[in-house]
Amino acid sequence: MMDHAHDLASVRDATERLLIAVAKLDDAAVAKPSRLPGWTRGHVLAHLSRNADALVNVLEGRPMYVSAEARDADIERDASRPLDAQLADLRESAARFQQAGAAPADWSRTVELRNGVTDAAARVPFRRWIEVELHHVDLGIGYELEDLPLEFAEREIDFLTQRFTGQTGVPPTRVTDGTRAWSTGRDAAEPEVTVRGPAPVLLGWLAGRGDGSALDVEGGSLPKLPPL
Repeated sequence: MMDHAHDLASVRDATERLLIAVAKLDDAAVAKPSRLPGWTRGHVLAHLSRNADALVNVLEGRPMYVSAEARDADIERDASRPLDAQLADLRESAARFQQAGAAPADWSRTVELRNGVTDAAARVPFRRWIEVELHHVDLGIGYELEDLPLEFAEREIDFLTQRFTGQTGVPPTRVTDGTRAWSTGRDAAEPEVTVRGPAPVLLGWLAGRGDGSALDVEGGSLPKLPPL
């Protein structure tokens, strides 16, 4: 069962870490490239603010974005703003998300996200937590995969291995950090490949934030994963 209240608190903590880190930058640093191809740090920050508002739309029963084109245009519009404007938007949009999450609601209901994807409302706070944590890493300002909370890393590994389950292009794969194990890839009675490593490295590979070269692979080569 998803604990939306716990995840809302985790989002709040992760957002505070992000705001403290970003406040140490300056306008020139915000304009520099992020780790995401084609995006500056300003693009990442603008996306985080607009994603918070988009998830408010989801929780309140509206389309997540008006359109893919509008989503991209909003990010591009807001990317070049100075640091103080980015920080204010991050704070204000985060507060709107927390307010929407605190409203009485049926958290077992199904909601619709982008591209026809549906999920339980109770998972929306965790989806926001993913955005805040991974995009903090994407900024390239000293917060790394190894700094992610262990609970988050393990849950995101679980989330991503579920996402790739049934993908015909991914061999049946066992993923393990030595303590926990997950299965992913196309259906089979037994895994063809075992991928082993520390949780942050496994997460980096699964989330497209690392090439997986530091992982141990048995039974074949490291599976190539579809883009997220």
